[in-house]
Amino acid sequence: MEKLNLKKVVLAYSGGLDTSIIITWLKENYGCEVICVAADLGQEEELDGLEEKALASGASKLYIEDLIDEFIDDFAFVALKAGAKYEGDYLLGTAIARPVIAKRLVEIAHAENADAIVHGCTGKGNDQVRFELGIRAFDPEIPILAPWRVWEIKSREDELKYAEEHGIPIKRAGDSSYSEDRNLWHISHEGLELEDPEAEPNWNNMLTLSVNPEDAPDEPTYISVEFEKGVPVGVNGQKMKGSDIVRYLNDVGGKNGIGIDDIVENRLIGMKVRGVYENAGATILYHAHSFLGSIDFRQRYHAL
Repeated sequence: MEKLNLKKVVLAYSGGLDTSIIITWLKENYGCEVICVAADLGQEEELDGLEEKALASGASKLYIEDLIDEFIDDFAFVALKAGAKYEGDYLLGTAIARPVIAKRLVEIAHAENADAIVHGCTGKGNDQVRFELGIRAFDPEIPILAPWRVWEIKSREDELKYAEEHGIPIKRAGDSSYSEDRNLWHISHEGLELEDPEAEPNWNNMLTLSVNPEDAPDEPTYISVEFEKGVPVGVNGQKMKGSDIVRYLNDVGGKNGIGIDDIVENRLIGMKVRGVYENAGATILYHAHSFLGSIDFRQRYHAL
């Protein structure tokens, strides 16, 4: 095990199984104070009761940082302007959220004079790289500890056993629990029946922001989106800030079954992973934004 001299650390905290047991594991193995940081990116009810849970798990305090507007304006809309998609389909809802979280982790680590930043990303996905490169961009020197790369815990079953043995409060969701990541731009689902490439997703069990397209209204819904310099600034003739635009389009698009993607994608380390993404508002904005280039091209063509 990597042995750092740690008196105080900042932990990227979601309240899920991984980060809940990491608090206790850190105190048990390093005897350090654990300060948790949760980023509010628009995941709504997932933040309910988070402070009580962090403190009950052994943290000394929890920061809940409102990063919604920064996330949408400085990251999501930048990706939108670039037409950025991964492998032609994934609208990068998780990927573009990591730099803004990393930035705030470093700021709080500096303010708290922390000895290290800790994250709960596993060694099989992309998030470990996203977080660590983001942290390194803002502080190349601060130590980073990833428990999944050094502890003896090898599986979800091991985690649950550790939580039970140490009295860590864990909400068990049973066999209906997907591995999910949610923010205002999207929600992703992995696991359960999605592990079988031939299995059809259990839409009724899974969908959170959207209805199954088969259950969507038969009547069309009309909306207009206003852009300035490639950035959304209003909907249906009403000026709105970026996060309110996405929130409104999530609601309208979700009710119409828009923006549900069932994708098999490549991870950085070579694994193929299947995920279902709900990104109603983002999908509407990408479609609307794609027409801006066409309009501009025609104008420039006729000008010639």
